[in-house]
Amino acid sequence: MEGEEGSESKQHHLSAGTLDPVSQKKHAAMLDRLATLHQSRLQQSAARSAAAAAASPAFESVSAFLDRFAESRRTIEADLQGCRAIAADPASAARLKPELEKMAASIADLDRLVAENSYFLPSYEVRSSLRAISALKESLEAANSELLPRKKFSFRNKAPKKDPTFLVKEVEEAKVSAPGKPDLAVVRETPGFRNKEGSILIKHFRVSEEGEGDFTLADLNSCEIYLRGRLRALFIHRLTNCRVFAGAVLGSILIEEVNDCLLMLASHQIRIHHARATDFYLRVRSRPIIEDSSGVRFAPYRLFYEGIKEELRDSGLEEETGNWANVDDFKWLRAVQSPNWSVIPEEERVQTMNVSDATEEPCEDKQ
Repeated sequence: MEGEEGSESKQHHLSAGTLDPVSQKKHAAMLDRLATLHQSRLQQSAARSAAAAAASPAFESVSAFLDRFAESRRTIEADLQGCRAIAADPASAARLKPELEKMAASIADLDRLVAENSYFLPSYEVRSSLRAISALKESLEAANSELLPRKKFSFRNKAPKKDPTFLVKEVEEAKVSAPGKPDLAVVRETPGFRNKEGSILIKHFRVSEEGEGDFTLADLNSCEIYLRGRLRALFIHRLTNCRVFAGAVLGSILIEEVNDCLLMLASHQIRIHHARATDFYLRVRSRPIIEDSSGVRFAPYRLFYEGIKEELRDSGLEEETGNWANVDDFKWLRAVQSPNWSVIPEEERVQTMNVSDATEEPCEDKQ
């Protein structure tokens, strides 16, 4: 088009000298219109390019993400060192707690950064980033214990709580170091339901119990499980033909060896290993991770009981992020959709499950 316009302009320019004054004026006006049109096209092209650039994700290259991640990590580590300097100066002691809380927020932002960009990162980089974040959380927890003043007395001693994300990390590292021994001590020590068949199992976590503890479901066959209230971490191992309905989990859920099950779960982080022919109805802040799984399907969370909206809100899970449909398969590294998972068609999804009438019975097994 530009060549045609230039040729047309040249022809009109060559013949302009033979035109009368009126025609010459018309000729000049036509050239102005052509120039204006050409400039307008250039501006539109530049605007389209700028809009496309603005619509692109923040990180489309692994190196750009790693640079940002490393910079944020160095800043947090430097801030941790700065807190130790603040603790050494009694005059600045009042600043210590706000600074530690600020670092906790920075680590949470870094965790969210990984979750939001994991769709294009290689699985190794995702794992490496999560390990680095876990290390930062451990360092922050150690700094809190070491630097903040302790209470002078307590009516009872309590075992220190572990970050639920760290608990999941501990389980996964133990699996690597001891393959073939999935019944790990860190899981065995938690309360839970174990070794049941054909049972209805109900547990209501109350605030008076500091209900946000850790809970395990293991070696269950043909059971229905209802977990109401808030949990800190949930471990699910070796379930067959079971239906699990759980309220808000503040930290992570680790799932291993489930077959022909339905699980309705809400959590900040969900990892699934060795699942077969199982449907997951999820409310999750980060992208669910599957590994060594096949025939698993996903749909949005559909659980209701009195008080669940408040529990989800207090756990930071009130918002439906849509991440239930953004699944990362760590054993499928190709650019095309993994064949190991799919979205449950609308007509095949279960209706909202109202478990308000579920009554807790003394069937808990803590062995």
